[in-house]
Amino acid sequence: MIQSLRRNVSIYSAIASTAAKARLAYNMWVWADFFATIISMFIFVYFWRAVYAGETTLSGLTLAQTINYILLARLLAPLVETRTIYFFGYMIRQGQIAVELTRPLDMQLRVVVETFAELATFLVQRLPLFLLAWLIFGLQLPSNPAVWIAFFISLILGQAVLFLFDWMFACLAFYVTETWGLSVVRIGVGSFFSGALVPLVMMPGWLQNIAAAMPFAQAMSVPVSFLSGITSLADAPRLWTIQIIWLAALLILSRVIFSITVRKVTVQGG
Repeated sequence: MIQSLRRNVSIYSAIASTAAKARLAYNMWVWADFFATIISMFIFVYFWRAVYAGETTLSGLTLAQTINYILLARLLAPLVETRTIYFFGYMIRQGQIAVELTRPLDMQLRVVVETFAELATFLVQRLPLFLLAWLIFGLQLPSNPAVWIAFFISLILGQAVLFLFDWMFACLAFYVTETWGLSVVRIGVGSFFSGALVPLVMMPGWLQNIAAAMPFAQAMSVPVSFLSGITSLADAPRLWTIQIIWLAALLILSRVIFSITVRKVTVQGG
């Protein structure tokens, strides 16, 4: 048993290392995203300053709180812009899905390892942008280590929840011949209802209810609210419990849905 465990750790460590190296290999994409993020921060900061003109608070948030939240949301926005369904569609079109399913590894677990290895790499790559946001826009980060712990726990749980939802959504690729449009819809809906564009507390009550019924906020609004000071540490246990419930439910559903949909593969050309 110990030997098997060591073998699995070695295999998945190699997978994680490869995923991290692959992300670091695309320098042009990293630089393009770097400059696009800076531009988006400028746009969002001046937009919200204009919105707050003559106002002290909106939906209970001061301008400083909103700017802090929006800067963090822009820095972490790519985390909710996943394209898992596009990845599935590509594997099916290329016939690569057959290879994946015959490997002596759990496909979902392998992709989870790759996803979190890329997440760690992404956060490291984002450090210079955090510094720029602090220097240029006055981003305020907490000095309390407990807040950072709450943030990272909620971020990991939220990303796991989002991954499982995307895994289920990506199963649509087995029934369609083109996934690009579905990928665009997923990114648009996810960005809006995650709170990456507007703090969820500023939305009308009925929109907040819709957002609460979706998993996207767990990956963005919940962790960012800790770091921006909107959510207190006292709320952490309750929010973690909600994330764990989401995680458990989606884990079961994702396994069941994948096992059913993988039986049907639609490939262009036959």
